[in-house]
Amino acid sequence: MGPGGLKWPADKGSNCKSMPQAHLSGVMQTGCRFSRHLQRLLQARPALAGEATDTPLSRAELEGWLAGESLTEDTLKSVLRRMKQRAYTRLCARDLAGAATLAEVMESMTLIAEVAVATAGKVLHESLAARYGEPRNGAGVAQRLIVVGMGKLGGRELNVSSDIDLIFAYPEDGETDGDRPISNFEFFTRLGRQLIAAIAEVTNDGQVFRVDMRLRPNGDSGPLVCSFDMLENYFFMQGREWERYAWIKSRPLTGERHEELERIRGPFIFRKYLDFGAINAMRDLHAQIRREVAKKDMADNVKLGPGGIREIEFIAQVFQLIRGGRDRSLQVKPTLQVLRLLAAKGLLSREAEAELSAAYVFLRRLEHRLQYLDDAQTHSLPTNPADRELAAQAMGFASFDALAAELDDHRQNVSQHFEAVFANPNGSDHTLDDIWRHAADESQSSRHAVLEGLGFRDVDAACSRLAGIRGGARYQQLSDLARGRFDALVPRLIEAAAAMPRPDAALSRGLDLLEAVSRRAAYLALLEQYPQALAKVAQIVGSSSWAANYLNRHPILLDELLDASLLDSAPDWPAFRAHLAQTLDEVEPDTERQMDLLREAHHAQVFRLLTQDLSGLLTVERLADHLSELADIVVDRALILAWRKLLKRHVEQPHFAVISYGKLGGKELGYASDLDIVYVFDDPTPEAAEIYARLATRLNTWLSAQTPAGQLFETDLRLRPNGDAGLPVISMEALRKYQLEAAWLWEHQALTRARFTAGDPAVGAAFEAMRCEVLRQRRDLGKLREEVLAMRRKMIDAHGTKGDETETVFHLKHDPGGLIDVEFIVQYLVLGHAWQYCELTENKGNIALLAMAAARGLIPAELAEQVRDAYRDYRRMQHALRLDNRQSRVAPDSVTQQVAAVRALWNLVFNLPQGN
Repeated sequence: MGPGGLKWPADKGSNCKSMPQAHLSGVMQTGCRFSRHLQRLLQARPALAGEATDTPLSRAELEGWLAGESLTEDTLKSVLRRMKQRAYTRLCARDLAGAATLAEVMESMTLIAEVAVATAGKVLHESLAARYGEPRNGAGVAQRLIVVGMGKLGGRELNVSSDIDLIFAYPEDGETDGDRPISNFEFFTRLGRQLIAAIAEVTNDGQVFRVDMRLRPNGDSGPLVCSFDMLENYFFMQGREWERYAWIKSRPLTGERHEELERIRGPFIFRKYLDFGAINAMRDLHAQIRREVAKKDMADNVKLGPGGIREIEFIAQVFQLIRGGRDRSLQVKPTLQVLRLLAAKGLLSREAEAELSAAYVFLRRLEHRLQYLDDAQTHSLPTNPADRELAAQAMGFASFDALAAELDDHRQNVSQHFEAVFANPNGSDHTLDDIWRHAADESQSSRHAVLEGLGFRDVDAACSRLAGIRGGARYQQLSDLARGRFDALVPRLIEAAAAMPRPDAALSRGLDLLEAVSRRAAYLALLEQYPQALAKVAQIVGSSSWAANYLNRHPILLDELLDASLLDSAPDWPAFRAHLAQTLDEVEPDTERQMDLLREAHHAQVFRLLTQDLSGLLTVERLADHLSELADIVVDRALILAWRKLLKRHVEQPHFAVISYGKLGGKELGYASDLDIVYVFDDPTPEAAEIYARLATRLNTWLSAQTPAGQLFETDLRLRPNGDAGLPVISMEALRKYQLEAAWLWEHQALTRARFTAGDPAVGAAFEAMRCEVLRQRRDLGKLREEVLAMRRKMIDAHGTKGDETETVFHLKHDPGGLIDVEFIVQYLVLGHAWQYCELTENKGNIALLAMAAARGLIPAELAEQVRDAYRDYRRMQHALRLDNRQSRVAPDSVTQQVAAVRALWNLVFNLPQGN
């Protein structure tokens, strides 16, 4: 009897000469040469020799074969097995003759399993329902068994002698509606047992597939079937890390209500946060497999051995577990597709993806050729020299030695990439472990000496801080897992901080971060797994207290530290805009998730700019350009989503625009700048004002609301007509009338830095036309000068440095000779001369406008250049102070030249005595 149970004639060799057919096709002959199982199938069923081999199998063809059969509970087993034999004959012959790709082989085997399971489930359900009635829930809704394909079946990657891993589920409890009612649980348990027998039982026709049910909740000791409630409770209360890995490829093959099942399955597998703890869990699982392989001397196992198929799958799946909850595109199942995605997202190098994919194809093809020999579920190279040579020839090699050399190359590549992902970087003790281990001891002399030797200046403060953490309640209450990771990180943080220019600040702020994330073991796992990320953390927090606070508020940004290229490359804003739209559309209509994703995307881009800024890669002007463009993109996407969520919409695209003023309007946005914005519409529809008022309110919520992911921006709407007392949105016509007839001078000053940011470009163009119209009005220069000077005096009285402080402190923004003086000079020049030089209305920023005014003879060119330089200096100083969370105040003698240049131009423009 053969492996499948068929009664075959005695094996007469591997040349098919004993076949009763007078002629076999070349494809069949090649197949017979490399597969004793195919020989035996053809001997047992000679008619299979005529099976067409010129086209791949399809679902329609398989179902067509079954449609011609009488399918009953009694005939089911025989019919399914003969379908499998017929399909296998074609597939085996095509593959061994080189006519089928690996993709075709895996898909064909998957189709055979899917059709067999679906057919058996349908026939057996009907038979049981005829006996007991249809299973229904409490509301009378009929229920169906959901067969979940796991592993390679779920991933559409079945091998040619695979078992199939299944789990049986059903939606709700209840009972059947027949004369002899039984519970739904009992009905589906019986159905499950019968389905297993229909597929796996060995009969005179063999079997369809071996069936493995051990992946179900509680394994062999658990019930055969489970309701959705049972499954959800199990995941929540008992689900283990290895089961998350097992469920990645799960896929329902039968039944209904798959979306409900996905809502139960998804959160168990894919965490909403970045789950770097998965690396340790997968590393432990792999170590268990390695020990088992070594114990059973399975070094020649192409699946489980070093550099084998399982390691490639682990590499793909660990990234899915880490990131799949945040990036749904990674929730795909086929291994090769996952590898391609990882490379496209920069999580694997292109070289790694190419080598892993090539190895996967090679190893899977070799695995199949080992299994074709005798239809055995083997993954190991033969020990028989003749079979080794046969396998090598089936792979296209002249000898087994040549095959072995190629195999070793692939396995070595896989092992290298596997170690790169899974190697434990903290496997050995650290030289500074004792500093942390004994941090709470009273005697600190030895620790003082070590820390002083490392370059720390305030050693007492460092020792006290370490002792306070070690003895503190937060550390003591950590789980064993989290505390172990924390213990591994502190000595490495001390070492990293010591290498920074400001070691004390780097250590203190780095410890702040570790404490902040200590209850989120996944973040500790990230820093533990990637030492380069911890070093980058020390650099960032040591350079800027603002950056340290930003990381503390948004620890998810630690993930950004893993790809150095992202931190150094210039932003691709068109690509970011497109990716942001796609990401947010993928989770439609989940408003809460979209708001979080929008914030996370914005925070990530800000953080990338921050790292480039701290590394000296960006000027203050270029940074402001980037931050302003990022804000434009985010506001525009928020507007699109806010409009989409309105219940009442009278047009597909709103005739609505966001107009920005101030720093965003002038493209001088900083990291923590508010957005000064006004909402405008241009729509004659009678109910437009009411609809757009709701849109404005909704949009403001999208921009300023605090969510678990933080906040996007503080928004300031007071620049709209009538300020806080005005409507949240104004029509274009009303805004023009207000600006021409009722606006204050300061509102016209603000208009010099206003621009269209987001929404309908036509409304933006109308606003720009109105803005130019207002700014180009001819004004009385004397009156304008008086009003600007009066406004400036009010601001100095309100915000300038007062009293004795003027001798020791200069406020970069508010004091005479500072930033606001430059801005007022530019605004005066625009308002006073734009009627004559229309190009002055161009919103190109203060530095460019000063040059334009000088080019038209409005101010001296040399003095204009000095003030341009002063303005740049002020912004750089202000930016550096804000990065350290300090006020924009400096010593007066540090800005003597800049103040003199600004005051000289001020006095000249406003016709004041020099030295005033």
